Amino acid sequence: MSHAHHQEGWVKKYLWSTDHKIIGFQYLFTGMAMALLGGFFAYAFRMQLGFPGKSVPGYGLVSPNEYNALVTNHGTIMIFWFAMPVLIAAFGNFLIPLMIGCDDMVFPRLNRLSYQIFLLSALILIASFFVPGGAFGGAWTAYPPLSAKHQYSLTPAGATFWLLAVALEFVAFLMGGINFVTTVMNSRAPGMKWHQIPVVIWMIVVASIVFMASVGPLVAGAVMLLFDQQFGTGFYDPVRGGDPILWQHLFWFFGHPEVYVVLLPAIGIVIDVIAVFARKKVFAYKTVLYTAFATGILSFFVWAHHQFVAGIDPRMANVFTATTVLISVPIAEMIFVTIATLYGGSIRLTTPMLWALAFVAEFLIGGVTGIYLGSSGSDIYFHDTYFVLAHFHYTFVPIAVIGSFAGVTYWFPKMFGKMLDEKLGKLHFWATIIPFNFIFIPLFITGAAGDHRRIHDYSRFPDLARADLQNLRAIATVATVCMLVAQVIFFFNFFKSMKSGKRAGNNPWNANTLEWSAASPPPHGNFEVLPTVYRGPYEYSAPGRESDFWPQDEPPDGEVEPAQEAAE
Repeated sequence: MSHAHHQEGWVKKYLWSTDHKIIGFQYLFTGMAMALLGGFFAYAFRMQLGFPGKSVPGYGLVSPNEYNALVTNHGTIMIFWFAMPVLIAAFGNFLIPLMIGCDDMVFPRLNRLSYQIFLLSALILIASFFVPGGAFGGAWTAYPPLSAKHQYSLTPAGATFWLLAVALEFVAFLMGGINFVTTVMNSRAPGMKWHQIPVVIWMIVVASIVFMASVGPLVAGAVMLLFDQQFGTGFYDPVRGGDPILWQHLFWFFGHPEVYVVLLPAIGIVIDVIAVFARKKVFAYKTVLYTAFATGILSFFVWAHHQFVAGIDPRMANVFTATTVLISVPIAEMIFVTIATLYGGSIRLTTPMLWALAFVAEFLIGGVTGIYLGSSGSDIYFHDTYFVLAHFHYTFVPIAVIGSFAGVTYWFPKMFGKMLDEKLGKLHFWATIIPFNFIFIPLFITGAAGDHRRIHDYSRFPDLARADLQNLRAIATVATVCMLVAQVIFFFNFFKSMKSGKRAGNNPWNANTLEWSAASPPPHGNFEVLPTVYRGPYEYSAPGRESDFWPQDEPPDGEVEPAQEAAE
């Protein structure tokens, strides 16, 4: 299909564009901007924890109320306004049409609207910091009664703004999920069978389905919470016949599947990157797909392991302990696939490959430490300590940060037609990974020693105000500053390479998937002639071939492409 390459004005091209690539970039840059904001919040409250009572450079003194708001919005931003927009919306929008061989999403205007609603949600969240009482301070999990009563959270307007922002963000991603699933079902290139779709696309589709299936109860719960806040209802007030535990069920019924909503696209990115730079076919491709579906299904049956100390029936605690252990099986299988794909491969340690390998290593630490929290017996001790926080960040940072860096550095040449500087890329990698471990390994120790979460100043608690524990908090804080400063290298490399980087060519990695057969950057409509698919996406180092890659749209030996045949 041929597209006219007409000139568009700046407003029409970037503000009102329906081109999936432009919308993908908008999600990417908005997510990056929100990550900077969330990172600044982490810097501010970690400085308070590491050096309590001291003025934070660039912020000032952190009051208890401000501390609660910073922690709450750091968590909210990094999950809903960084991880989801980058891993699902940005990569999904940019990659799906290119990797399945079509010209755009099936609902381009709906796609446009989804980003506009998402942007509005981000602006409302930022605005919450400037209303009377400041931003919401009820923790990102928003447990009642702290979140339901203004006299507890002291953020009457901020709580409402926070709920509205989260609700609009969910609406945006519901629209995006409908678009993604429908496009993959109906717009694949001729010849592309279900088992020839790249893993990353499958993962985005499964993640979208899981999100759409899980978000409904939380939206209903959020409406009830808003009514409790603004109209004096008592859905979560035990004095008036309500139950605060109800919110926990509704929140975690969405909240734990949400972990897999961002995990699956990250794993898909890592598998695609490892296949390219190991020059090997993905080990057990179909099994990966089956385990992705199994993960999506099982994710709906594990939520109550977050409530082992909330008064849950011990018999149900045993059930959720079993399901939590069970869901680790498909996740472990997917990690095993990455390792098996590496085995015997011709490994190229490019910057994307380093990020992919780091994902596997760091995520394994998060997975192993999660076993202690999935067991109801040990969770009673570790619950709501910094051990939980460290475990969560050893899963979430590999997903959101490391997975995003793997994807951005891998597809940057396709996105912008330029190559990132490899030396700067590797410097940024090591300057990020080393401090990351120095942040959270000490927090495993402080958590095991009894450090409870959401405490503004540990000097007020004699049992926790020990010098050895405070030294570990200071180490974690200094490492946080180092990790955040290291991101200057990434942004410098990113924007410098966009402007003056080395020309990439159409397929600098010698990859097989369809996006690499388009120009770099892809024009409007993506392909001059829509491709025909002849094989799977991972035919690397195929026996009997001189080259170690075999693009999906390259005809078998002796055949000609349909477009060439028609021209002749």
